Amino acid sequence: MASSTGVTATSHRFDALTAAHMRAGGSWKWSTPGSWRRGEREGLIGAFVAEMDYPVADVVADAVRTSADGSRFGYLPDDWVADMAAATSAFWGERLGWAPDPARVRPVPDVLTAFTATVRHFTRPGSAIVLPTPAYMPFLTVPAMLGREMVQVPMARDGARFVLDLDAIGRAFADGAGLLVLTNPHNPTGRVFDVDELAAVTEVVECHGGRVFSDEIHAPLTFDAHRHRPYAATSEAAAGHTVTATSASKAWNTPGLKCGQVILSNDADAAHWEATGYLAEHGTATPGVLATTAAYRDARGWLDDVLAYLDGNRALLASADLPGLEVTVPEGTYLAWLDGRGLGAGLGLDEPPSAFFTREAGVVMTDGAACGEAGRGGMRLNLAMSRPVLTEALDRVRTALS
Repeated sequence: MASSTGVTATSHRFDALTAAHMRAGGSWKWSTPGSWRRGEREGLIGAFVAEMDYPVADVVADAVRTSADGSRFGYLPDDWVADMAAATSAFWGERLGWAPDPARVRPVPDVLTAFTATVRHFTRPGSAIVLPTPAYMPFLTVPAMLGREMVQVPMARDGARFVLDLDAIGRAFADGAGLLVLTNPHNPTGRVFDVDELAAVTEVVECHGGRVFSDEIHAPLTFDAHRHRPYAATSEAAAGHTVTATSASKAWNTPGLKCGQVILSNDADAAHWEATGYLAEHGTATPGVLATTAAYRDARGWLDDVLAYLDGNRALLASADLPGLEVTVPEGTYLAWLDGRGLGAGLGLDEPPSAFFTREAGVVMTDGAACGEAGRGGMRLNLAMSRPVLTEALDRVRTALS
């Protein structure tokens, strides 16, 4: 199947997932209110929520069915937590080069729960939080709910790549901030920070006696020569000041099962979590733990297939003719960044580009302003849809531009 992008799609079972099929499924990503029609094209395309459209691995679905068949809906027993921790450690060791002590892998409902617990229990009371932007949207709003100031540090550019502004991060720590939020692979820019970049982060944090919350939820989702390196595994210093959070929810498409993992990488943090982490762990869903164990242990082939399919979608985006948009193809995650700041003069926009493309193309992307001031004028595009639907979305965007 050829398109105006010049890329020919290969046959894959995911290609059968139509937009109509996804709308009927009822997820938030595809149940966006409103209607849209231009000529023969009709219906909004949901490309904003960070979840995949792909059916889950059979072993993951079987784990959920087994939970229902066995009435495994009670409170979470220690044995199942231990199984999940062992599966997490084994997967991380084999795929990411770091096998954390399973005793220090603890269950939480999601990464935001881990973030909230880290702020409350591992930072100085009242200290500010440093966030490189553009950023995952809730990281901008949750700190205020916890009575904390958020210091936005715009990411810098090294050619076409987004990079961390280490000098600005250092100044924020010098002014009294206590915690850096490090998202790697990065949402929404798709960067996978290399070992040298992570070592530079460690130097800044250590210099100021700071802490790091390392959001590594997209860790298995990297492409080409880009490989995720767990931040806490890069040095003894990093392990000593880091709380790591992850989940199988992005790589295996299970966000509704409410199961993530906190990884403690030093003795003091492990002891402190044991004393303070009960409430954060308590809401973890039992079926989610069982499904997560199945994903890490038995669904690696499914993940490899998804990565290959996503790589094809990356190629489709890279070849797309989208005049006036600066496109950042992700090194990791399935989230692309589109910079639309150059559209103002050419199209006379007096609204965010995301609003323009929702109205004129029926493609709903995340407004970059929701990712912080540094994201204003940009958009986050979710590539994890069927290739024919992504082809349609890019063609609609191109038509709106022309």
